[in-house]
Amino acid sequence: MPVADAKGGSAVPDREPEGMDRSRHMEDELRERNERFSAAVENMSHGLCMFDADERMIICNGNYINIFCLDPKVIRPGIPFLDILRHSVDIGIASESAEQLYAIRKPYIDQAKPSTYEETLSDGRIINISHRPLALGGWVSIYEDITEQRRAEQELKEQHRRFDAALANMSQGLLMYDADGKMIVRNGRFLELYKVTAADFPLGTTHRDALERLLELGIYTKIDVDSEVAKTEACLVAGKMHSAYRHLTDGRTILVTRQPMSGGWVATFDDVTERRRTEERMTHLAHHDTLTGLPNRQMFRERLDLALEDPAATPLAIFSLDLDRFKAINDSWGHPAGDWLLKTVADRLQRCLRSETDVVARFGGDEFVIIQFNFKGIADAEKLAKRIVETIAKPFRDKSRDMHVGISMGIAVFPDDGSDADTLLKNADTALYRAKSEGRNLYRFFEPGMDAMVRARRALETDLEAALPRQEFDLDFQPIMNIASGEIVGAEALMRWHSPERGTVAPDKFIPVAEEIGLIVPLGEWALRKACTAAAGWPAGLRIAVNVSAVQLKSGGFARSVISALAFSGVPADRLELEITETVLMDESEAVLRTLRQLRGLGIRIALDDFGTGYSSLGYLRRFPVDKIKIDRSFIHDLGNRDTAAIVRTVIGLGAELGITVTAEGVETEAQLDMLRGNGCNEAQGYLIGVPSKAADIQRLLESRSVHSQTG
Repeated sequence: MPVADAKGGSAVPDREPEGMDRSRHMEDELRERNERFSAAVENMSHGLCMFDADERMIICNGNYINIFCLDPKVIRPGIPFLDILRHSVDIGIASESAEQLYAIRKPYIDQAKPSTYEETLSDGRIINISHRPLALGGWVSIYEDITEQRRAEQELKEQHRRFDAALANMSQGLLMYDADGKMIVRNGRFLELYKVTAADFPLGTTHRDALERLLELGIYTKIDVDSEVAKTEACLVAGKMHSAYRHLTDGRTILVTRQPMSGGWVATFDDVTERRRTEERMTHLAHHDTLTGLPNRQMFRERLDLALEDPAATPLAIFSLDLDRFKAINDSWGHPAGDWLLKTVADRLQRCLRSETDVVARFGGDEFVIIQFNFKGIADAEKLAKRIVETIAKPFRDKSRDMHVGISMGIAVFPDDGSDADTLLKNADTALYRAKSEGRNLYRFFEPGMDAMVRARRALETDLEAALPRQEFDLDFQPIMNIASGEIVGAEALMRWHSPERGTVAPDKFIPVAEEIGLIVPLGEWALRKACTAAAGWPAGLRIAVNVSAVQLKSGGFARSVISALAFSGVPADRLELEITETVLMDESEAVLRTLRQLRGLGIRIALDDFGTGYSSLGYLRRFPVDKIKIDRSFIHDLGNRDTAAIVRTVIGLGAELGITVTAEGVETEAQLDMLRGNGCNEAQGYLIGVPSKAADIQRLLESRSVHSQTG
């Protein structure tokens, strides 16, 4: 404060000495600097600690305290460096002892130049420590927690390792390009796929250069490089993936896929050769029959639908074909023989076609279908039909055996017989059915009236299937006479169907249908058991003859059903006579012959029915000696014909030579009987001997004839 002058003059302000003012100013400036330094140190992102030449701490910041989890009350200026280390050990932060830590850090501290190293704390954190010497002695240390940085670096390394491993082990080749179109990544699989070296495709190669190099090395077939580059650029601009198949000169197929990515794009290369072949095989299998290689139903329909959808569609013919007698061959010689026959038939059908556009397909089983294009009229279809009939009629020779089949055909014409595929196929099937019903091994064109016939056949099948459970079947019995003695020696069981709607249906009308729909097996078993049961009440020694279908013999359980019928009825085996047709023996099925031998071994007699109506040699009589031959009624009816009479005499003589009983069927006149007796025929059967009768009537007849023969 100002003080007054001693003389009472005016007051003069007090003044501090000039040196003191300068000193205070320096102190303020120093304090301000210290505050700024302290603020800077405290706000550092790293920890800091400064030591003097005596290794005592001068200053440290909060980050240093926090990094090492130190106690601020303990860590104060002046504390020796070694004590700080001991405190770190005491609180469990240091991973070694204080002396060990000191020994580790001392060499770095004593260096005359900055030094840096890393230290791992006991809790796993990694601290980067930098020491810098001070001019007046001592040092300053900077501490940075780099745990996350190291973890990120390690993760990045692991990612790189995984990326490299993935690239090295990819099943696909891979090239990666940057935004300038230069290759920045290339894996080994790419080099393997294209059979090139890394020197052929160094990093930095452009997409265009890579394509040109593949062409130059002769790996690609001809390819438009400009077009491929343009497609890739368009793909990148649109941000869409683009894939294309590449065919290599060595026959392989590579799927190349280009995918945009941030800062460039990636291309993958996949060898799809086998997959493409499999796809082609699957496509082929989906449209072709696996056995014959012909187009299947699906492909045929697609081809036919396509032809009919054409506004300029021209007339064409549809052939529906079905093999005759195929089932007999398949059952007799087995499925391998049947498969071979179907393949051979397919080959012959293809050779029958005259136009490359014509199509022959297999619908399944022994069903085939043909489209005849360039159809100019009925005469064209007839030529093809006749050619097919003649070709298929020729013997099929396999493993030194001849197979004989025929073929029946139904033909429908577009547009006269239908304007769509379903109608044409249905009408061709209808015509086929007519062909088979009229004798087989021929062809028929569709006619509108055929629909009624098909409906009638379907109705017959339906009624027939219901007839057995409704007990609409019955047996009649026709006597068989020994010509020499005039005795009745037995009777033949004849099946009758008494339909409530149809009346009495003749066997030749329903037996073939029963065979085709598989009903003949249960129907035959019923007839066999019923016949044996009826014969059980006949006089001793009289035989019962039962007709057996080839289908029954091939069913597998026929022998068991015969033995069961005999056991059920109590009829001795030597009183049962099974009548089979020539076709059964001509098929030469080992399974059938084995069954017949088994039954014959039990004492059951085997008779060959309708003898003389077959079309093969008599060699089967040598392979299987039957007990009886039955001359077909057609020969007996025509005995007035010299040639027919000669045939009958020959058959009777053949039976005598082979020791086989010969029975003549259809004997209706005394003249016929006299001729047969005069030539040594053993037995006769027909209206002259006795008409088919009910079980009760035939039993009375047999008893009367038997008694008459014993007393006469």
